[in-house]
Amino acid sequence: MIITIDGPAGSGKSTVAKLLAQRLNVRFLDTGAMYRAIALAVLQSGQEESDAQSVAWIAHDAEIRFDDETILLNGESVAAEIRTPEVTAISSVVAANPDVRTRLVELQRAVGHQGSLVTEGRDQGSVVFPDAEFKFFVTASVDARARRRHRELIAGGSSLTLATVRTQLQQRDARDENREHAPMKPAADAVIMDTSNMSIVQVVDAVATLVEQ
Repeated sequence: MIITIDGPAGSGKSTVAKLLAQRLNVRFLDTGAMYRAIALAVLQSGQEESDAQSVAWIAHDAEIRFDDETILLNGESVAAEIRTPEVTAISSVVAANPDVRTRLVELQRAVGHQGSLVTEGRDQGSVVFPDAEFKFFVTASVDARARRRHRELIAGGSSLTLATVRTQLQQRDARDENREHAPMKPAADAVIMDTSNMSIVQVVDAVATLVEQ
């Protein structure tokens, strides 16, 4: 059984997917972390994220795997490093690279072949796992998403303002929705959930109820 949860940044999809996987006792695949790991590798290399060919080679050569839920880049845990503002700033640019997406789709499908899982991202139901048994698209207003992301960043020591976070989310949405290769959009058969006025627990309960039925 494969359950896909897609949606824009700050919608809560990662937390929902992780808690749902725990509730159903299946694996959780954090595809966003995989793209962030490539973005980190680009930063470490000194290459520009706009250099499509160099980024493609970096993605091709990078070893990405999970040890339980800890992501490893070339054998090293990078769970904290991939959440920095610097990585966040370029991750959507890197993710728009068709060669990067092709490479990571291969890795994600390989994980899916190993058994049941809950996977989250922006194209899991529409591109990576089009035959998934359950597909959800979790979204929220940009203001609600900005508040959520701002709280996360402040808790992590960031000094970014709410206005800056909101602008960054809008820019990210535009890049994700308008990229040529695998743009972010709900799968035709996905259940769309607006979580603007819902708690994480309420969203997990709603999704789990649909799956368990």
